[in-house]
Amino acid sequence: MVKPVLLFGYGNISRGDDALGPLLLEYVENTVNLDTIEILTDFQLQIEHALDLENRELVLFVDASVACVNTFDFAVLDPARDKSYTTHAMSPAAVLEVYQSIKKQMPPPCFLLSIKGEKFELGEGLSANAEQHLAQACQFAGQLLGNLDNAIWRQHVTDSSG
Repeated sequence: MVKPVLLFGYGNISRGDDALGPLLLEYVENTVNLDTIEILTDFQLQIEHALDLENRELVLFVDASVACVNTFDFAVLDPARDKSYTTHAMSPAAVLEVYQSIKKQMPPPCFLLSIKGEKFELGEGLSANAEQHLAQACQFAGQLLGNLDNAIWRQHVTDSSG
C-alpha cells in the first residue's frame, strides 16, 4: 500500500552542497514518525518519477539550490513544461506536468523545499554555510511533517523566512 505522503530528496552526496536533499532525508528518517510518509531519493528527477506521485495526498520535494533568496525557500509547485521537460534531469514542475499528461488528472498538492547551497564540486563535503542552512531546513521540515495538512503547508509558503 502506498503511503499518503511522499518525501523526495534528490542530489549527489559526492558533490558538496548537492547532498543537502539526501541529508535532510537522513534527518527525517531519524526524527519523524514515518507511518504515513514514504521517503525516496535519487541523484536527479527523471520522467519515471511522475509515477511516484500516484495515490499521494501530499508531496515534498527537497533539493539544494544556488537560487535561494533565504537560507531555504518553500514553494507550492504547479505543473509546467519547462526546458527540462526533454532532458534526463527534470525540474519538479516538469515531473508534475508529466504526471498530469499521463494520468489525465491534476497531481496531488506538491511543494518544494530548496536549501541554499554554494559549492557543488565533486569529492567535496558540505560547506560550512550549507551545514547551517541544512540545520534550519531540517527543523522546518520536521515541523511540516508533524502536521500533514495541505492548508497548513500552504500557509508556510508565504511566511517561511528561512
